[in-house]
Amino acid sequence: MTASKSSGNVRKLAVEILVRVDIDKAYADILLDQVLHRGSLSDKDRSLLTEIVYGTLRWRGRIDFFLKQLTRRSFEETDPYIKNLLRITLYQISFLDRIPEFAAVNEAVALAKMHAGSRVSGFVNGILRNFIRTNRTATAPDPGSCRVAALAEYWSHPEWLIDNWIEYLSCSDITPLLAANNHQAPLVLRVNAVRTDREALLRAFKTEGIEALPTNWSPQGIVLHSQVPIDRLRCYQEGLFQVQAEASQLVTYLLDPHPGEKILDACAAPGGKTTHIAELMHDEGQVTATDRSLKGIVKINENAIRLGLKSIRTMHADITKVAAAEESTYDRILVDAPCSGLGTLRSHPEIKWNRGIADVARLCDLQRRILTQAANCLKPEGILVYSTCTLTALENENVVDEFLARHGNLVLEDAASYLPNQAKQLVKGKYFMALPHRHDTDGFFAARLRKVA
Repeated sequence: MTASKSSGNVRKLAVEILVRVDIDKAYADILLDQVLHRGSLSDKDRSLLTEIVYGTLRWRGRIDFFLKQLTRRSFEETDPYIKNLLRITLYQISFLDRIPEFAAVNEAVALAKMHAGSRVSGFVNGILRNFIRTNRTATAPDPGSCRVAALAEYWSHPEWLIDNWIEYLSCSDITPLLAANNHQAPLVLRVNAVRTDREALLRAFKTEGIEALPTNWSPQGIVLHSQVPIDRLRCYQEGLFQVQAEASQLVTYLLDPHPGEKILDACAAPGGKTTHIAELMHDEGQVTATDRSLKGIVKINENAIRLGLKSIRTMHADITKVAAAEESTYDRILVDAPCSGLGTLRSHPEIKWNRGIADVARLCDLQRRILTQAANCLKPEGILVYSTCTLTALENENVVDEFLARHGNLVLEDAASYLPNQAKQLVKGKYFMALPHRHDTDGFFAARLRKVA
């Protein structure tokens, strides 16, 4: 395959992925993994495909602002393939210095012609050359500004979300948070404490020429700075670690599991927290992991086997419909609730375009129902931890406050008392809260509740 054919294929694949993200509301990382696992791309092309897909999603708001100015007809009514072809090309021209403008335009025109013929390729050519000729750039708003439209255009976030964050956080948080969301999340691992420790795993990585450092907040976390295929590493195959984001690791410390206990992970897939619970229990006791997704249950079982954990049992079930036999059964319960995921935009930039306030409201109802059922499954004096990877008051404090108002036998405990010493500052009042711009983690929230009767 020649260089031009190779790069053209990468751009074609990028457009196809972004079309599915648009139309099917699919997750970009899953689609990318499917393409990359075919093994037909060189390392250079794999890197370029990943850069184009994620970069275009991160900066789509700013890119679309320019495209709407350049198209006479409604940009929203443009064919999805052509729309995303224009997006990836503007991303390359505006953000990637190593790709010559003429090459990006020529390949876009060729793909447009292949997809829809000469008339459409002429349209694409005109739009792109007009963009280059007019040398359009975005003007950064004042860092202390709360002008939502200007922030949305420059930092490439939807206006409804910025409005929500101004109310939830503070005006001074907004620009740093939006900027942080447009950076790539670090790849973080959790050491399998049943088989090794962090210092030993760091030494093993060093021996293999892999650059890695301990995380700031989690005592079991490691940040990988080398780009390596994780599943091909010997340490991975030997079950010495699990891929898990740092803030997610900290939630398990709030649960504070003890050996010999009976614990429920109510929304468990893909099993990062499930396996962490088992490790902190020294693999002694029983961890029941439930999830509505059969694929998710399969993934939990695969991880448990690879990590050598025997205390985990899985149950393919909807937690809101568990049998009465499960009531007052568990010492501790983790509800890592389905949520809007707006704290994970560094890893999943498509979420900001595929979610709206209606989705948040729908999820709040589900979160309340899950919490109510989980509380029924908890023993007296048991611990219930509610967590989300989102940053909305509706899904976080409001859900907990409403739940406590309706369940007088549960009380809120201070999260800082259970976090590792180095992470005790990651709180908002009695709640655990991690923020991308302050802590270089995903945005995470959690509450620790005790059943007093």
